[in-house]
Amino acid sequence: MILVARRGIQPLARGLEITLAVVLFSLWPLHQWYYAVTGTGTVDNLYPLHLCDLGAILGGVALVSKNRFTGEVLYFWGLAGTLQGVITPALTEDFPSPRYFMFFVMHIGVVITALYVMLGWRRAPRAMAKWKAWFLLNAYAVVVGGFNYLIGSNYGFLRRKPDSASLFDALGPWPWYIVVASLLGLVLFIVLDLPFIRSRRRI
Repeated sequence: MILVARRGIQPLARGLEITLAVVLFSLWPLHQWYYAVTGTGTVDNLYPLHLCDLGAILGGVALVSKNRFTGEVLYFWGLAGTLQGVITPALTEDFPSPRYFMFFVMHIGVVITALYVMLGWRRAPRAMAKWKAWFLLNAYAVVVGGFNYLIGSNYGFLRRKPDSASLFDALGPWPWYIVVASLLGLVLFIVLDLPFIRSRRRI
């Protein structure tokens, strides 16, 4: 996709963008269908409020609209956060469950989109983008944390860590792992921004 976009093959590039956007938009409804059929719907999966669910929606919006700010937020959230979900998946169902495939299609799709909106479209994130993405990340934690408190859910793993092994295990007990994760997120955002500093200076 990156090569097609960079070579200016616009009809094919746009077709691939829309196809990926449709895939990303369809994943939450597919999850809900699966939960309904299998009777596995819970308060923790009825709403698209996990960070990776929002990443998939952001990815679809970025691909369809080509909005720069949406792409910037997706770049930082996708590579600093969703990529962790690929490396340490919080899965309760293994291969060949449909949930297994939907999980990886969502997470890998978000990572692919995050790379594409920067490299395929040759867009460097603006200097303040990492700070805005970090502010929105913390705003997400506050809003969704409040929602978790009201209905007893665990979106964003803000009330407890995943049952499976993850980076959270190295960040201390609740609630300190949330603070440490926020600071670690900022460090990762800064690192992800480093490759673009020189290109911004040339502009």
